[in-house]
Amino acid sequence: MKTVLSIQSHVAYGYVGNRAAVFPLQRLGIDAVAVNTVQFSNHTGYGAWTGQVFTAEHIAEIVDGIAAREVLPRCDAVLSGYMGDVGLGRVIVDTAARVKAANPQAIYCCDPVMGDVGRGFFVRPGLPDFIKTHAVPAADLLTPNQFELEFLADRPIATLDDALAATAALRARGPRLVLVTSLTRRDAAADRIEMLVDDADGAWLVETPRLALEPPPNGSGDAVAALFLAHYLKGFDPREALEQAAAAIYAIFDVTGRMGTRELQLIAAQDAFVNPPQRFTATRVR
Repeated sequence: MKTVLSIQSHVAYGYVGNRAAVFPLQRLGIDAVAVNTVQFSNHTGYGAWTGQVFTAEHIAEIVDGIAAREVLPRCDAVLSGYMGDVGLGRVIVDTAARVKAANPQAIYCCDPVMGDVGRGFFVRPGLPDFIKTHAVPAADLLTPNQFELEFLADRPIATLDDALAATAALRARGPRLVLVTSLTRRDAAADRIEMLVDDADGAWLVETPRLALEPPPNGSGDAVAALFLAHYLKGFDPREALEQAAAAIYAIFDVTGRMGTRELQLIAAQDAFVNPPQRFTATRVR
């Protein structure tokens, strides 16, 4: 059984961060060791919440406790999401290095959670530059959304060629693979949304229908990163892992829309995202 150390935010109500990542990992047969960087009542998209961001020292202590149980050598991957602040980011990047030192076959999958189209940045000052300078070079897999891709690659994304140039620029800085978890471009159908995966062996694009979810549920990028990583660890090649992740998140969106809620319906959709009723074929674009 594969094991993932997932270091992300946590909410009591709803599904973002570890709440959006841990259950999909487990449902797909991956053991998840969860370290929560924050504990909030609900995600910040509601505009009001309670709770706190944990200190870097607190997270470091938790990781040390896990290490004392000799868990790090058994981890096949570290998955990070919302970091909170720069100090916490340093602990996360250091933890990924510790895991890879304990298990040279382990990989670091960094979901560079910083912001989104329409919302802009929603993290503390200094964190975007830390992610660009330190987390990106340390990552093996990088899973930005389109807004994050534009910032990290220092270029706007309007076309497929723009997106491929951006993913290539990021791969040149360290990651072996870049997964763009949501892509909306000028040269594509408006009623479709895409995901793009790019590694040294090629690039693949998959599209799914754009469902009318209002407001759009938070946490979809967190879920997609976990779904893709789970299939990647299970031995799927990047194209297959992309197709599996696209089918799964579409099934989750479909159930969420039919239930009329803004929270991802991971529990209600669990059978559908493990055995999706609808599949989507990825097209090679490089």
